[in-house]
Amino acid sequence: MAKEIHVIEEYVYNYSAANKPSKKVNLGDTVILKTKDCFTNQITSEEQLVTTIDFNHVNPATGPVYVNGAEPGDLLVVDIVDIKIADQGVTCSLPGVGPLHDQVETRTRILPIKDGIATFNDITFPVDPMIGVIGVAPKEGEFPSGHPGDHGGNLDNKKITAGARLYFPVHHPGALFQCGDLHANMGDGEIIGTGIEIAGEVIVTFQLIKQIPKERPILETDDYWYTIAPAPDYPTALKRASEDMQQLLVDAYGWDKTDAGLYMSLQGDVEICQACTPCELDLIVRFGVPKRADKPLLPRVE
Repeated sequence: MAKEIHVIEEYVYNYSAANKPSKKVNLGDTVILKTKDCFTNQITSEEQLVTTIDFNHVNPATGPVYVNGAEPGDLLVVDIVDIKIADQGVTCSLPGVGPLHDQVETRTRILPIKDGIATFNDITFPVDPMIGVIGVAPKEGEFPSGHPGDHGGNLDNKKITAGARLYFPVHHPGALFQCGDLHANMGDGEIIGTGIEIAGEVIVTFQLIKQIPKERPILETDDYWYTIAPAPDYPTALKRASEDMQQLLVDAYGWDKTDAGLYMSLQGDVEICQACTPCELDLIVRFGVPKRADKPLLPRVE
């Protein structure tokens, strides 16, 4: 069957199995998702504060995409082929958000981007485009797309860049994939509540691993495997991400849980994706171990 190219521009503001698919695609098809920034492009000048926008229209997620053949219990394999961004983005401080919330004013900055370089005041630095919101329909209920969960959603993980591969647990036929909330740059923790929020497009392809049920997303980069876990507090998020990695190692390497834990303490890294509390968002932890070409943590798909 010939592979097709699909362009999707419809978006929604939540993750739910009730969302009507924008398009049905086959495994291996190229899917181009046109995205707006996290404010649905509502902020157009530095005089416009975030407090003036309509917060019913934030974090639009393009899709959902129905992937033919995806069934509950599968893992949806998402390859991020490319991320293209606009020539300017916005960053702003949010009232009551982040560890510096009592030390900063509400402020908007528009950042130009030229030839892959962003400018902030008199400082320039290269962009590193990433996807903030990405996932599939949750097992139950409805999640605002600005919130994280075991289905994905607002993961704000700066490792989700072009070339990365993600594995999402499928809970409903077709998986119902969505993504948005691009950042030209974002620091780990996103402590002020925003990165360089920017419009653009994401190019992805899909594959499946049949009937390997997992609880939460898994990320594979050139060098590392990561488990990703949100929770209302750091200890819970850390425990979930650690246990997910421990189980991956047990299943892939044939070790018991103690040896897996010992190896994680020797080679594992605990990293924070999202930590802009106090606010209503969960904190998000990723746990990474180096990749070994001879010992993949999940079955290989091409």
